Amino acid sequence: MNFILSALLAGLMTWFITALGAGIVIFYKKYTDSAVGKTLGFSAGVMLASSFWSLLEPSVNDYSYALTLPVWVGVSLSFALGAFMILAVDRAGKIISSYANVGENRGLFLMILGITAHNIPEGLAVGVAFGALADGYSREALIGAVSVAVGIGIQNFPEGAAVSLPMRQKGFSRTKSFFAAQATALVEPIFAVAGAVCASRAVSLLPLSLSFAAGNMITVCAHEVIPECKTEGGGYSQTVWIIIGFVIMTVLDLAFG
Repeated sequence: MNFILSALLAGLMTWFITALGAGIVIFYKKYTDSAVGKTLGFSAGVMLASSFWSLLEPSVNDYSYALTLPVWVGVSLSFALGAFMILAVDRAGKIISSYANVGENRGLFLMILGITAHNIPEGLAVGVAFGALADGYSREALIGAVSVAVGIGIQNFPEGAAVSLPMRQKGFSRTKSFFAAQATALVEPIFAVAGAVCASRAVSLLPLSLSFAAGNMITVCAHEVIPECKTEGGGYSQTVWIIIGFVIMTVLDLAFG
């Protein structure tokens, strides 16, 4: 099969699994303050684990010295740029909120932005894996590409829920919460195709995009998600759910990544 078409189908698969996770919101009936804190805590744990296992670790392991920068410089700088981008967006959100009634949803917007940014390098990773087939088909290369797509897809299931459930808590309808959450993964098939077409270039640039997305995710967690989950309901349970989210995502990443 054409490697570009294969990359597109794999990207659509990872999006579909995100949509399945987002669909949990349809069956979730009632939110209490305690449930809000637990859900946000779980979301934070998922995002933190994804930042390390899916982004920072492969960024370091796959770093190419063809980029001319030492690994510690390239990864650190791109991480910092990702972090400062989120802070800049937060600042812009505060300015916008002075002209429109969106201030109370700024944290939710940042979380959605962070997960969407995280999905871009995941799409590239899928595309690069299938783009490698352009140089010559082999059963081993195909199995490796399919494994990357399946691993990323499995990881996307809790990410869909991590967006749709907090949106529902904020008062959005189940329909809007579902469609917004599944939309965070629409970038994956797009960038899967881009990664397949530009496989040779994407291989060298992918580590920088991975650490950039990690900067996005960790900043969102530290600046918005964790503080908010601790104010919703209080107590130790929110911290426990951060750990649960982190452990579940770690298991998925190590078992299927």
